[in-house]
Amino acid sequence: MSYKMIVLDLDDTLLRDDHSISARTKQSLMEAQEMGVKVVLASGRPTFGMKHIAEELSLAEYGSYILSFNGGKIINCRTLEEVFSSTLTPEAVCDLYHISRREDVFIHTYVGDEIVTETENPYTTIESDLTGLPIRVVDSFTKAVTEPVVKVLMVEAPEKLKDLESKLQAELESEFSVMRSKPYFLEFTEKGVTKGTSLNQLIQLLGIKREEVIAIGDSYNDLAMIEFAGLGVAMGNAPEEIKEIANFVTDTNMNDGVAKVVDEFVLNKPALV
Repeated sequence: MSYKMIVLDLDDTLLRDDHSISARTKQSLMEAQEMGVKVVLASGRPTFGMKHIAEELSLAEYGSYILSFNGGKIINCRTLEEVFSSTLTPEAVCDLYHISRREDVFIHTYVGDEIVTETENPYTTIESDLTGLPIRVVDSFTKAVTEPVVKVLMVEAPEKLKDLESKLQAELESEFSVMRSKPYFLEFTEKGVTKGTSLNQLIQLLGIKREEVIAIGDSYNDLAMIEFAGLGVAMGNAPEEIKEIANFVTDTNMNDGVAKVVDEFVLNKPALV
């Protein structure tokens, strides 16, 4: 199979634990782009928190794309045009806020280039560190959200969110897409919006077949795109549930797992340790 697109999750997939791209991985991705292969970044991060990585990989030069907010937005890196945008209404955000109070978990969202929350907590701080966005603590979460937002996160300890994910997926299945992006991030987007559905829109726009797509990820919000792609790849550091549904399991994010996939399936290089 000749692959025409590589779709990459960021944290714990493309990026090492220090949030950098290894030299080997960058070289492999640049070689793939020189061959005409599209490299697409697909993350739960807001667009702002992905731009510097897109710039490092020269995605604008090669006419590629960003899928931010778990597929809530598709951005053309060359023109900066929003090819697709999905949002939640302030009323929907209000409903999610009341559910967060009922379940005793923290909640935050994005307003402009800020993370908005009512309560300082370690998980929202992690999100700020990952994305580079400042945190604005407000007196009233619902009053702070007066315009549609792309997504909302409920954040808490992993053991609590694991059970809550299943509960709210069943309770809210007709209203939202509900998934964990990290063990302590439970994310809510518009119903039917996932990395997989946005990837489907993008390849139709570009005239690429799903069989010609490689998607690589490590977490629960990557499931949809891993299942959708012709070659769905789980990182070696992914949970077992992710590995079980993937077509292929590569090495970890700290051991050039992405580069090894690109080298083997796109560049046709001999497998290297």
